[in-house]
Amino acid sequence: MTEAVVPRAYSAESIKVLEGLEAVRKRPAMYIGDLGKRGLHHLVYEVVDNSIDEALAGHCTKITVTLNIDGSVAVEDNGRGIPVGLHKEENKPAVEVVMTVLHAGGKFDKDSYKVSGGLHGVGVSVVNALSKWLWVEVKRDGKKHKQDYKKGITQNKLKELGTTKKSGTKVCFHPDEEIFDEIIFDYNIIAERLRELAYLNHGLEIVLKDERSDAPTSDTFRFKGGLSDFVKYLDEKNNPLHNKIVTVKKEDTAVPVDVALRYSNTYNDNILTFVNNINTIEGGTHLSGFRSALTRSMNVYATKNNLIKSKKNEKLTLSGEDFREGLTAIISVKVAEPQFEGQTKTKLGNGDVKGVVDKAVYEGILDFLEQNPSIGRRIIEKALLAARSRSAARKARELIRRKSA
Repeated sequence: MTEAVVPRAYSAESIKVLEGLEAVRKRPAMYIGDLGKRGLHHLVYEVVDNSIDEALAGHCTKITVTLNIDGSVAVEDNGRGIPVGLHKEENKPAVEVVMTVLHAGGKFDKDSYKVSGGLHGVGVSVVNALSKWLWVEVKRDGKKHKQDYKKGITQNKLKELGTTKKSGTKVCFHPDEEIFDEIIFDYNIIAERLRELAYLNHGLEIVLKDERSDAPTSDTFRFKGGLSDFVKYLDEKNNPLHNKIVTVKKEDTAVPVDVALRYSNTYNDNILTFVNNINTIEGGTHLSGFRSALTRSMNVYATKNNLIKSKKNEKLTLSGEDFREGLTAIISVKVAEPQFEGQTKTKLGNGDVKGVVDKAVYEGILDFLEQNPSIGRRIIEKALLAARSRSAARKARELIRRKSA
């Protein structure tokens, strides 16, 4: 949580402006992917991402998301609060710039945030543009401020509401029914993403409240075990091959790497990859580095300890597919300048990340196996069984082809 702490002050000067907001309402799908359920929920994630950036920078410990009875959503954090000072280039309060200008925010200033998430950084201004109404409340430097917007347009000057001893930002918005196919939020969809974020940011408390019914419900997500707890959660219905989670954590590199994995007595693999808390569902260079390191380290360990016992007349080689059978793994990396393929950030393209992940995972897995030889033996035995099953299936296919020829 503290690897991204940056010493320089987060102020109005930290907000960098790249371009205007004109096209968002005309072509909203370009910015949020689609106008259905996925795009609607992405609005919530964009606002939450701002709070997560504060957590990554070491300034936020709690985020609260509330689904209100009027159909709006509120996201509140206890971070530093968006700067309210005058932005010199735009000649308006910095918080108004963040809310109304596309590609404006502290995430573009590396002195304020070392790494950040968000949909290509389009951020909360897109949420504002696609909302019927939105208001932001900032607690910062002993004062509380508020500003209102409609469809992305500022409705009043930034108002000072009084004094406070707290700090943080609260954004409340109502999606525009003229834009979206539906504007009803699904509690379970949001809960799944917030749970994911709590696993990825160990120690961060994320609260989800649903106040839309007569019997309000809530969930609190906070996991001290981080990715290890995430693996256990994903693996809870499976029979684990070993109880101890394999963990790899490298924070002293240009690309901090955090990995957790465990095997179970299943046949499929479940590998999730994240970059700056964004789920890269199509993988990318971090996944390539992980896969190559997994295969190499397992083969090196098996060969070194003479664990590949071939039967008579058996030509047996262990492939990456064999080592991934029954594997549940989480790969999380922090990249200062991520290059994503596709508007919705589903595949990482940074070439240098592959080597960093490869080295960290290779060394980490070998170190774990050498310290836990009984677990190492069980994993190699499972891979051998997978290889033999694969070989038998191939021979069966070849036999059927010969008979049908």
